[in-house]
Amino acid sequence: MSVWAVLVAAGTGTRFGGHKQLATLGDRPMWEWALAALHDAGIGDVVLVGPVPGGIPGGPRRRDSVAAGLDRVPTEVDYVLVHDAARPLAGPALVRRVADRLLMGDADGVIPVVAVTDTLKRIEEHMVVATIDRSGLAAVQTPQGFRAGTLRRAHDEIEGDATDDASLVEAWGGTVVTVAGDAHNLKVTFPDDLAVARALLEFDRGD
Repeated sequence: MSVWAVLVAAGTGTRFGGHKQLATLGDRPMWEWALAALHDAGIGDVVLVGPVPGGIPGGPRRRDSVAAGLDRVPTEVDYVLVHDAARPLAGPALVRRVADRLLMGDADGVIPVVAVTDTLKRIEEHMVVATIDRSGLAAVQTPQGFRAGTLRRAHDEIEGDATDDASLVEAWGGTVVTVAGDAHNLKVTFPDDLAVARALLEFDRGD
């Protein structure tokens, strides 16, 4: 059974102040770290989406960019991983964990998650209106893995925007299971996040 990946590097980085996927982390741009993790995990076929070497044009929304990438994945491919270039510290072990669970074949999607440890509050106009019970809650990461056919149908049939592909598959009626995520697999959104990523990279390298 074949596994491909779509690496989404098409964001404009409004909150970051520019194309964050091109920002330097260590000795290479962020998107190259994300690509290397996929390759090191044995995913040789990767569709790049965004203004990076070899990338195809993305769309105005993240889901549009993923759909553009899916269009380049051959229809005979069984499974596809979707990964964000803004998560450069996702290591090959995490990629393999998602892919191995996906290849068990009993779910439409697999997502890596980490437990929510902070207390959560609902805020309206700077006022706390409720404390959210965090039991059963988890923060979701990428890469996420899917049956390729299911993900295509979810993109085709489910309208509206979505912050991740799992929510589209869930709305379509597919089954999504979880594996353990990685606390170091942060999403770089703001400039300060890149500083944290650099510190984590140095820690992981033992520098």
